Amino acid sequence: MKVLPEGTKLDGGALIAGFHGIGATGYWTVKFLVTELKAKRKCYIDYENAPAVTSQSEGRISTPYEIFTAGKLAMLKAEVSPAREKENEFYRELADWIMTSGVEEVALVGGLDEALKNDEHPYKLAMTSILAEKGGFGGEPLFDEDRMIVGPVASLLNTFEMYSFPAVAVLAYSSTERVDPRAAASAVEFLSKRYGFQANTAPLIKGAEVIEGELKLIEEKEKRPADSVYS
Repeated sequence: MKVLPEGTKLDGGALIAGFHGIGATGYWTVKFLVTELKAKRKCYIDYENAPAVTSQSEGRISTPYEIFTAGKLAMLKAEVSPAREKENEFYRELADWIMTSGVEEVALVGGLDEALKNDEHPYKLAMTSILAEKGGFGGEPLFDEDRMIVGPVASLLNTFEMYSFPAVAVLAYSSTERVDPRAAASAVEFLSKRYGFQANTAPLIKGAEVIEGELKLIEEKEKRPADSVYS
């Protein structure tokens, strides 16, 4: 793994990272924040086992892994996942670089199966021991001890824990069957409080309402009698 331009450092503050997973919560949270905070692309992460895909965004090529910054806040936008057999290698190398990049704390965003929801909180938090020792997050809901975290968030949390680096995972309850902008909005609300920025989550809520409305229409249509003359 290489970070380009070589020698790139981040200016203290925090790094927010999100990946594709349940509800695409992490990915859409970061994608939304990059736009909402008018973040600028700081550097690229070049990984030889990244999928051979690219896209166009705002008149430029969007590479698989990029870091954006807005003030002292950095955001890692991951468009795709690395080859499955190389995932652990990639995330460990990524964690190694993050710990030497200059950031003081990492926030990892992921989705949590909404079927597991057992209280009124829209998200749960999991944090490394050193962050808990510094005071943690008083009054915030903590991840249940009998549950498992899997995927990129777990890989990064494990590395940060072993090397005593401050990191928190924000796991927002989300649909497992579709993209869930409402879960991303919940994550953004926590992050804005933690890192002191303002973000209007109305577009995410509107997107959620559109998706939910479309699903409701589909359900109603499926419930109609087969001989219904209505379409």
